[in-house]
Amino acid sequence: MTATIIDGRAAAERLRNRVAARAAELARMGTVPGLAVILVGDDPASQVYVSNKTKQAAAAGIRHFDYRLAGDTTTETLVSLIRALNARPDVHGILVQLPLPPHVDTNEVLATIDPAKDVDGFHALNAGRLALGLETTVPCTPLGCLILLRQVHGNLAGMRALVIGRSNIVGKPMAQLLLQNDCTVTIAHSRTRDLPALCREAEIVVAAIGRPRAISGAWLRDGATVIDVGINRIEVDGKTKLVGDVDFDSAKERVGAITPVPGGVGPMTIACLLLNTLNAAIRAANTRVIEPLEASE
Repeated sequence: MTATIIDGRAAAERLRNRVAARAAELARMGTVPGLAVILVGDDPASQVYVSNKTKQAAAAGIRHFDYRLAGDTTTETLVSLIRALNARPDVHGILVQLPLPPHVDTNEVLATIDPAKDVDGFHALNAGRLALGLETTVPCTPLGCLILLRQVHGNLAGMRALVIGRSNIVGKPMAQLLLQNDCTVTIAHSRTRDLPALCREAEIVVAAIGRPRAISGAWLRDGATVIDVGINRIEVDGKTKLVGDVDFDSAKERVGAITPVPGGVGPMTIACLLLNTLNAAIRAANTRVIEPLEASE
């Protein structure tokens, strides 16, 4: 059996097109969605991520405001900027590119963002609302994973799901989303005993541990669906290569469907950022003519 390769780029394009169409409607009513993106320091990977986000925002009809700050920027300076952006009516979403330099208090920075403008979904209020099953802004990567899973299965009810990783950014919110979709969910982490045994039981595996090829295809259940969140840069034959947390070559001969790296979850993360920004602008405009765009539409 050879797995179906889940095309994240195609799914992201479909979502971006829907966002662009709805953003154009909103603009005709006088509100142009606005996204402020803050980058501290000169980390090359972060610069690439921010560039991709702003380019795709512009293509979707979302106005972007870029703030490139020096690596020695203080927590106080960053907090002051965010407070100013909170007060601006033309800014509907605020994104602080992570990770921040070690001397910056990341928790204080994220807590300063107005929860209504927290398009990453990292604010404690939004995380709490997600845990309670209330309407909220969902973190972009888990939301993208859920869209891809629904693309494969439609209804996820009753499926056994394993989330490998317990971060606040991916693992924990991913588990909450799967629970809300009536899956039976297990969370594994660095202290988990006998991870291969858990993998063999799971119909859905979401891998988000940040360790290249850590999950062998031999561990996985026949016909399972694998969502690989990992993006790891390794050296192969003197050249750098991006690989996931799952050993793709061995997994694809065993599972039913799998996301590639690159081209799987990554494009969906940015598309879901645009979706969250659009919906923040719709809510801020307080119009009933244009309802927030549902990820499942």
